[in-house]
Amino acid sequence: MNKGYKDFPCDICGSDDAVEVPHARAHTGDQAVHICRNCGFVYVKARRDATAIAAAWSDEIYGDVYTARIPAVKARQVYVADFIDVTLGLTGKQLFDIGAGEGQFLDIARRDYGAQVFGTEPSTRNCEILAGLGIGHFVGTIEQFHDSTAARSYRADIATIMWTLENCESCERMLACAHDALVDGGHVVVATGSRILVPFKKPLQLYLSKNPADSHCFRFSANALQSILAKTGFALVHVNKYIDSDILCMVGRKASRSEPLPMPKDDYRDVANFFERWHQESQRYSL
Repeated sequence: MNKGYKDFPCDICGSDDAVEVPHARAHTGDQAVHICRNCGFVYVKARRDATAIAAAWSDEIYGDVYTARIPAVKARQVYVADFIDVTLGLTGKQLFDIGAGEGQFLDIARRDYGAQVFGTEPSTRNCEILAGLGIGHFVGTIEQFHDSTAARSYRADIATIMWTLENCESCERMLACAHDALVDGGHVVVATGSRILVPFKKPLQLYLSKNPADSHCFRFSANALQSILAKTGFALVHVNKYIDSDILCMVGRKASRSEPLPMPKDDYRDVANFFERWHQESQRYSL
């Protein structure tokens, strides 16, 4: 294993028993992606720590490879903002965005929906943009914010994690930090791609990439996302119609971490077969 990496068990159920995603190595530069045999979660075993992964996004991917300032990304941010407004209401709410990026989502929520906004963002370049927009922010990861003095006096009504939960060292730790940052009865909103155990929405070769695999550690089905929310003390209260959407969006209400909540599983054989069928279908498309 490369220096600085270590193997992790399944983040949802803790099992070490996993199989590789069929054909993944062909699209990832020979990097493995795994499926948990116990609960069917798709995850990357070999990872760096949270700070190193955040640095990879800040220094290697964000700006050069990824920016939110394109129509497709802005459209999905508006979708999430409107979904929150319809289900929870945003006007006057304290909105906390984890991984605020260039601030486009927070600016939309503030300007168009009347939210009071704040975010965490590890990229100093992006934080300069946030400052220019007049958006309050913490320079660092959510884990660093959680351990800072600033977190002691801050509580939000709603925490958003948009296309970020999949890109951290520990999705459990990120959600636990979000749980602590919320008022009692507050809500977390997680938005990610709707890709696992749904109709194919893009060729497999456009879903996986040769970026460091741990820059995208987790790939959520609806069952997996509900389960990691439940594990970290969030009761599912709203979910979008993800079956025919590019977006999987769930709203969880902050509950006691000791409250028993449903944790549905996927059969790992169904997930492996899904990737096998996805691979076969993707051969029809040359890029």
